[in-house]
Amino acid sequence: MNEFLKQLPKKAAEKKAENKKFFAKLKKRPPKNLDYLMQELHEAEFEKTDCLTCANCCKTTGPLFTNADVERIAKYFRLKPQKFISQYLRVDEENDYVLQQVPCTFLGADNYCSIYDVRPKACREFPHTDRKKFQQISNLTMKNVAICPAAYNIVEEMKKKIK
Repeated sequence: MNEFLKQLPKKAAEKKAENKKFFAKLKKRPPKNLDYLMQELHEAEFEKTDCLTCANCCKTTGPLFTNADVERIAKYFRLKPQKFISQYLRVDEENDYVLQQVPCTFLGADNYCSIYDVRPKACREFPHTDRKKFQQISNLTMKNVAICPAAYNIVEEMKKKIK
């Protein structure tokens, strides 16, 4: 896994033009069964991928925190939402709440998340490869294939299945 992770940004960069072209076509004419296919590919990949051996998403990027996330996590810590925000978050250039720093403050040395049961929606849904209307998030997917080995594998499989 470590070797693949090291190679991932390079592999993703090499596939960028090909993926961009593929996603542009996919956006114009998505197959009728795309949601079903993505669900299938996602499930198959995550049967053989253990996120705990990787956690690259938590180590290299930070999720967006919705107001609902802030409320839920603050309650978990028995903090007022404003206190949680000032302690852990900052507002980014797009006016979203994000972590003050990466790797994620809540990631343990064992790759376990200390707030797993109340983690942000963005974390629960990552890498978003089983989303409905998958073709609408191609820009996000292009970023995720450089971070997440599972997302990379899913996109490569998807390209084989959709010609």
